[in-house]
Amino acid sequence: MPDPARIVIDTDPGQDDAVAILTALASPEFEVLGITAVAGNVPLELTARNARIVCELAGREDVPVFAGARQPLRRPLVTAEHVHGRTGLDGPDLPDPTMALDGRPAVSWLIDTLRAEPKGSITICALGPLTNLALALLKAPDIAARIGRIVLMGGAYFEVGNITPAAEFNIYVDPEAAQVVFRSGIPLTVLPLDVTHKALVTRARNDAFRALGSPAGVAVAQMTDFFERFDLEKYGSDGAPLHDPCVIAWLLAPDLFSGREINVEIETLSELTRGMTVADWWRVTDRRPNALFVGDVDADGLFDLLTDRLSRF
Repeated sequence: MPDPARIVIDTDPGQDDAVAILTALASPEFEVLGITAVAGNVPLELTARNARIVCELAGREDVPVFAGARQPLRRPLVTAEHVHGRTGLDGPDLPDPTMALDGRPAVSWLIDTLRAEPKGSITICALGPLTNLALALLKAPDIAARIGRIVLMGGAYFEVGNITPAAEFNIYVDPEAAQVVFRSGIPLTVLPLDVTHKALVTRARNDAFRALGSPAGVAVAQMTDFFERFDLEKYGSDGAPLHDPCVIAWLLAPDLFSGREINVEIETLSELTRGMTVADWWRVTDRRPNALFVGDVDADGLFDLLTDRLSRF
């Protein structure tokens, strides 16, 4: 078996973030160097707390968790308690974490880690607003050449927005940070709403999580039970989209997904379309491609993969 891929998870948990983190921690293909929390779905105090709760649920107190940005680069913080509940992990009754936060600031740790590791050897899995990554790139531009790839959940094209008519939540919260990342020259894989809205937690798929019988499996089922109440009413679909695990699944099984290399720009100026990912899907401009923009997924294969990984706890 090849050496595990070295990854950093940048996240704002969130129930779907929690499923993504659990999947990564259950996968021997990965060495998770650390988890950097950012404000997003809920404020930073809660996202940093939730990341540690998930590590303990996985029995992985060895993975360090760092607190990052409390607010976007230039704008007031927008959160999503209306989706994720007051704590961000509403649903299961999980105990407060006993593991401590690592005392180093997330951005400083990220810069130091990237500078110390071989060029291109670390993949960043970005599950929330991109504030931490943008701050690191602005403070230390040299690290861009050291990141192998950023795989992120964010944006939309055909599915349009989920927080405004034009914008997906993660990009909308900090569009200036997203602009820094998308213009960085770092290889990007983007998992937008176009693909995550095809990854629906149907009743049968959620029952498969619950049937695992483990604390992690039952907690995941309870998490998705909670947040699907919002999406089922909003979209009228057969289940709630499970967004962030698509990031980890793409790294594990990219053949489950399809997309194309295109140019993606971030709208920062317009109040009407702030945070829009202007994706040149049809390649009608001469702008240079900067991202693999994923558009489709084998949903059955995705949930088989997630259930298999969660079964390992």
